[in-house]
Amino acid sequence: MITERIAKMWLSKVCRGSFNPSVQSVFREKIVLQNLISIQSNRQFSDGYSQPKESTQKAVTSFYNQSAIDASASKASVRLTPTSILYSGKSADGSHILRSAQYLHKELPVRIAHRIAGFRNLPFIVGCNPTILSVHEMYIRAFHLISEFPMITDFESEEPFSRMLKNLLDEHKDVVTLLAEGFKESRKHIRDEQMVKNFLDRTLTSRLGIRMLAEHHLALHDERPNFVGIICVNFSPKKLIERKVDFATKICELKFGRAPNVRINGHLNTMFPYIAQPLDYILQEILKNAMRATVENHLDNVNMPDVTVTIANNDIDFVIRISDRGNGIPHNIVRKVWDYHFTTAGQSDNHQVDGGLFGNIMENRAAGAMHGFGFGLPASKAYAEYLGGTLTIESMQGIGTDVYLRLRHIDGKKESFRI
Repeated sequence: MITERIAKMWLSKVCRGSFNPSVQSVFREKIVLQNLISIQSNRQFSDGYSQPKESTQKAVTSFYNQSAIDASASKASVRLTPTSILYSGKSADGSHILRSAQYLHKELPVRIAHRIAGFRNLPFIVGCNPTILSVHEMYIRAFHLISEFPMITDFESEEPFSRMLKNLLDEHKDVVTLLAEGFKESRKHIRDEQMVKNFLDRTLTSRLGIRMLAEHHLALHDERPNFVGIICVNFSPKKLIERKVDFATKICELKFGRAPNVRINGHLNTMFPYIAQPLDYILQEILKNAMRATVENHLDNVNMPDVTVTIANNDIDFVIRISDRGNGIPHNIVRKVWDYHFTTAGQSDNHQVDGGLFGNIMENRAAGAMHGFGFGLPASKAYAEYLGGTLTIESMQGIGTDVYLRLRHIDGKKESFRI
């Protein structure tokens, strides 16, 4: 048992950088293990009966299977192109679902182990933050559940596997919010901002890839017109933009009592195969930024300028430009908008703004997870680059800002990204 005095001495050594990294890792893993023991001890079956002690101890041992995690982390992930998923086709006997499950059963532990390795490589005092540690534990639990699942050979074994995947997706739905909270709490201990950016970029994009693969597998069970899993074969950018405009408008009106009009122009009737989920998130973030900037800079104007969304499509990629007349981004912060935890929310002196669109109202997870932590734009940029595209900003100080989202097609005619 480590006394409080010794623990403080260890932490002071960590802060001075004189602590052996391998000892840091062991100490942090002990904290993870202790938390997992507590979690397992308090876990209840759905029928109300407590888990037997023997089963608890066995589960904890499996959680702390260092060699299995290390072995998986040493393997390279096998990433698929959307084209291969789109054109792999459906078989009448449903064997495509079995192949998908078998691929995930083998692939997901590798990807999850990579992320566990990322958590282990965080600075000791950051990795021991309770919120960050809880996410670390969630990944260890997911690794345990998937890697220990029996081989999938038929639909009888595939059904509980899919059910487990769905439960894990639900359990991990707040991971981004938790990471944002944890790193915000640990900010004073962070000395290397680039290290944090690299960790978050990799963790968020890996999470995006894992969720897309898992959701695709689950979607294969459903027969939906114009869909192959999560890929919409007749995706309409205009329809998605309209839904995101409606969402952002409601939030803007709830906060400010008003919202700017949004005009959509360009190639309005264009349709092509695409995966809507990541684009859904990116557009939502950009639109809210544009609306917030417009309202905050035209509070006393009866007629606010419109926010304009332009769609451009060609054989190689498609571009969505969102333009506002919200006075632009000041020179001294234009480069900081890509930094995690940088946000202008709450910086206005105007009482009518009261924290802006990213104020307290958006910190309610039910209203929209993560907003207000300064994760929106950097995460969107990381997602766009993961999808083989770019997210760029052109700001005209005193006038407004244009945001360009450029993404490649996934129809197989040109090179595409890998999930």
